[in-house]
Parts: sequence; C-alpha cells; structure tokens
Amino acid sequence: MARYQISDSDLLFASEFLAEPIGYHSPGLQRVLNRMRGADWAFKYILVTEERHSKWRLAKLPIKRGSKVTLIEGVVYTDLLEAERDIFKRRWKDLTGQNVETLLSQSL
Repeated sequence: MARYQISDSDLLFASEFLAEPIGYHSPGLQRVLNRMRGADWAFKYILVTEERHSKWRLAKLPIKRGSKVTLIEGVVYTDLLEAERDIFKRRWKDLTGQNVETLLSQSL
C-alpha cells in the first residue's frame, strides 16, 4: 500500500486537473496523479483507442502483465479531455470512496 493517501485536502489539485487534464501539472497534482497511477491496484482504468484521434473506450488493465484487458461496456468517448477527466473521477472514487464532483461542489 502506498504511503501517500488522497484526502479532502487534495481537492484543490482535483479542481486543477478537471480544469486542464493535459499539460503542465503542479507538484501537488503530480503527487495525486502518481498515487492514482501507482502499482497497488487490482486493475487500472485505461483508454483504448477505437478510432484514431476520435473515439476511445474505457477499459480495465489487470495487474498481471499479459492478462486480458477488459472493455467496460457502454463507455465510449469522442473527446479525449472528457475521457481523461472521467478516468480521474473514477480513480478518485476508487481511492477515497467519495465522488470528487460532489466534494468540489460542497467546498464552494
């Protein structure tokens, strides 16, 4: 298990990512992303390109290398930024048990 745990004090970084998921990230956001991308998962959410530059599918990458990737039925993206945001939200919920959008709306 990773030492660093995501908490409500990281909401500022969640807001930063949701505003601009691709590009430069502050050190605090990078720390959150490193935790989300860490190695202690049963699976990781990933994007599978279905049509180059225009269509992506959500999938689960299993922890065991070489195992089959599982596509999540009914989840298709046509906007890469929205896909990245969705994966961030899913990982946040998996790690904290809380919906990041709900937390952000409560903190306003």
